[in-house]
Amino acid sequence: MTNRKSDASVHASSYSHAMRREIYEQPHAIAKTVEKHLREDMIFPGELQAIEGALLRFEKLIIAASGSSRHAGLAGEIMIEDLSGVAVDVEYASEYCYRSTHAAVDPIVLVITQSGETADTIAAQREALTRGVKTIAISNMDRTTIVREAGAALITGAGPELSVPATKSFTTQVTILYLMALFLARKRGRMTSEVTRSYLQRLLRLPESIDQRLKQWDELAEQVGGRHFQAEKFLYLGRGVHYAIAREGALKLKEISYAHAEGYPAGELKHGPNALVDENLPVVVLATCDHRDPDSVLRYRRTLEVMKEVKSRRGPLVAVATEGDTEVSQIADDVFFVPAAPELLLPILEVIPLQLFAYHVAVRKGYDVDHPRNLVKAVVTE
Repeated sequence: MTNRKSDASVHASSYSHAMRREIYEQPHAIAKTVEKHLREDMIFPGELQAIEGALLRFEKLIIAASGSSRHAGLAGEIMIEDLSGVAVDVEYASEYCYRSTHAAVDPIVLVITQSGETADTIAAQREALTRGVKTIAISNMDRTTIVREAGAALITGAGPELSVPATKSFTTQVTILYLMALFLARKRGRMTSEVTRSYLQRLLRLPESIDQRLKQWDELAEQVGGRHFQAEKFLYLGRGVHYAIAREGALKLKEISYAHAEGYPAGELKHGPNALVDENLPVVVLATCDHRDPDSVLRYRRTLEVMKEVKSRRGPLVAVATEGDTEVSQIADDVFFVPAAPELLLPILEVIPLQLFAYHVAVRKGYDVDHPRNLVKAVVTE
């Protein structure tokens, strides 16, 4: 694996917005994150040694985070449960202190924060420590409060992120959570070393796949954003692990374009949101598929039915689909194609076109994407 910055990343240095530059830095940031936490086939070599005893006996993993970091946690929940069998609960960091989440279990609490100084997340970690629980912190930055106070810390390869909206911090957090899923699966005997190695090889190929497609996604996002920038509300839909990306895509748009956007599980459309669907509501659907995974295929087929429902109500459809898919193109008005990948790696790929879509909608509206109103990069007060 190379540690050099991609051509796309270098080219992005000429862009006028930090957010766009940081979107283009994601292949390098993901590659660096994997490199930091992988030695040959050993995941997190020595990094979790301080809490090794707890790793042998814990019954549940509780993830506490806010904003985009919580959405990373929602994706991580499915990755970890599916691959390792460990039960995972994802809490809002701001709610953790007010709930009894440890009833009859011996947990580990994993906190996620871009800055390492998020007040709600620090408070959640301190509450966990008060309860005698071991903690793991995931952060962009070392030498921060959350890292100093954690039982163990895992630092992403994103480096400092200047734009308020999370982009490279999000994808590198998801990368670490994917590594955590593999680590726990191997540690608990759910996965052989050979199978683990095959999963790691697919992860290692991801940065180059992203780098090759960034410019194409960017150009299409500018076109699609130009068609929808006047819309006042958006609906994002995804199933399974893709629901977390629907939430994150909606948050990106909401943060920087000030349009109202909500992320929903695709199967919930008929349980309320369908009332909103008309020609004025763009609906963004995560419709990727790992055709080697029967569960992924089933989710995909059902997602197509949801898309047809939206189309029957004249809703403008924007989709993210897997390269080579012809069915999605027949239903959706616009499609971002991402390379084929295992089901649990698709979220890292599919979130990037949504970041670019949000960026171009906001730029077309004339807003400052790097400094959205009323928001700060690190929420240091509760």
